[in-house]
Amino acid sequence: MEAFSDGVIAIIITVMVLELRQPHGATFADLRTTFPSLLAYVLSFVNLAIYWVNHHHLLKTITKVSGAMLWTNMNLLFWLSLFPFATAWMSENHFASDTVSAYGVVLAMAALAYWVLQNVIVRSQGDDGRLKSALGRDLKGRLSLVSYLVSIPLSFVDHWLGVAIFVGVAVTWFIPDRRVEDYLESTSGTVGTTD
Repeated sequence: MEAFSDGVIAIIITVMVLELRQPHGATFADLRTTFPSLLAYVLSFVNLAIYWVNHHHLLKTITKVSGAMLWTNMNLLFWLSLFPFATAWMSENHFASDTVSAYGVVLAMAALAYWVLQNVIVRSQGDDGRLKSALGRDLKGRLSLVSYLVSIPLSFVDHWLGVAIFVGVAVTWFIPDRRVEDYLESTSGTVGTTD
């Protein structure tokens, strides 16, 4: 499951980089024309990197993969696979309100899919699972999802407010979730790897 997910995320990033627009000139001033494309790419790359890092740590907590985990993981990968489309649409239209709102929908659905996967894994470990204790109420995850949901209508008021929310959420997640890392350290040697 981990290797497949890693491969899918690598392909998603590859598709996005192929969509980057090249400047039509040889000076640094010509880079201004590619700013929307570059900004959208950086935003999406950072978000995908955050998902990959946290997903990697989350999957390390699994001792046995279930069918529910496989399907909820596929749901997450589906929403992540829409990043190249949403990124290209947003950048080609210079962050128009509709495109920023659609990007917010993709981010919200990916966050929801990750939350569902996380809960399926926690449930598989039972009520006494240390991962459940480590995650607690998962306030950061819930606030991220709410922020994305708020960004969707807010993007119609001012598209840069929506983008600011995307950046703000990314900044809060840039460092891997310490709760899961602490869990992994406390169980080293007892938690297996996923296949």
